[in-house]
Amino acid sequence: MFARALFLASALLFSGSAMANPVEPAEKAAMQSAMFQHIDRQLVEGRYYDVNLKSGDVRPLVPQKNHPMVLRMGEHYVLCTDFKTASGDSVNVDFYASRRGKSFVIFRTEIDNRSPLEALMKAGKVTMTE
Repeated sequence: MFARALFLASALLFSGSAMANPVEPAEKAAMQSAMFQHIDRQLVEGRYYDVNLKSGDVRPLVPQKNHPMVLRMGEHYVLCTDFKTASGDSVNVDFYASRRGKSFVIFRTEIDNRSPLEALMKAGKVTMTE
């Protein structure tokens, strides 16, 4: 898990696009607020449930901390946070957000599936923001 996070951070730092895509602090706060509200609406007794569509297993996840970085995907954004499993393992969760008026809405969530985001970054479709 650490190696994947290190890869993601390295790819972002060396993409050369960090300065080209600034996000205002108020915008970043609004995005994070939308993410927290989205998470809160999905919680059942403090747990965010994830289903493995192949096995049918459902696992409860507990929110831990959000990552300070925000990624840009055209007019949309990606925010990341960590959850924990019942056994204490860390799980990355990526939230894809879009502007709706003065606020933001989460339109997709990827749980413990960083590969699509890494592919989008490699293709230059997702970039680091300031």
